[in-house]
Amino acid sequence: MAMITIDATDRSGRFSALVVEPTKRPAGAVVVIQEIFGVNEAMRQTCEWVADLDFIAVCPDLFWRIEPGIDLTNKTEAEWKKAFDLMQRFDQAKGIADLQATLAAARKLPGGNGRAGTIGYCLGGRLAFMMAEQSDAEVNVSYYGVGLDNLLGDIGRMKAPLIVHIADEDEFFPKEGRQKVVEAVKGNKNVRAYVYPGANHAFARLGGNHWNGRAAAIANGRTAEALAAALG
Repeated sequence: MAMITIDATDRSGRFSALVVEPTKRPAGAVVVIQEIFGVNEAMRQTCEWVADLDFIAVCPDLFWRIEPGIDLTNKTEAEWKKAFDLMQRFDQAKGIADLQATLAAARKLPGGNGRAGTIGYCLGGRLAFMMAEQSDAEVNVSYYGVGLDNLLGDIGRMKAPLIVHIADEDEFFPKEGRQKVVEAVKGNKNVRAYVYPGANHAFARLGGNHWNGRAAAIANGRTAEALAAALG
């Protein structure tokens, strides 16, 4: 694992990003988008998994404008409280700008093949959906993104493949909203939405309280296939 720094496009400063490299080169790059807990152990493990798939994993610190270096777990009430506070204070528009900058930097990393996509979880799942609408990423993958039904107005702008993993028992995303997403993407050849029965929010978080081995394995397989097809 290594750290790089990236210039914010609004010239407000620089932010860090974790990089985990694969053993094979050249390789496509995957921008791994954090949950509300920052670049924590779960994100580091996810980056290692992405690198094991033969991609360069790049995970930026998106909370740097509020407090750099956030590294929380989901194990204590105090950490949950802080994570939700950070999420409420987080400027999603600036977050997208930072992700666009990360995408550009990822394409230029040594050993890369010039192609890059995104994969996001929870808050990151929402941001990955937004990146499908607002970036030139070759592929985007959203795991249990929240409030996606509020992002459907620009779905026609999606030109690259988008995979949406939806937990059928997501406690943070009401059923009505999830159904709207599933219906809205049916006519878009670039988008595939998959619903996982019996799975709760964060079903693919390594070591998480709601880990669902079957759902995670199926979702991760679909993700790996999409990344390979788009990034080489």
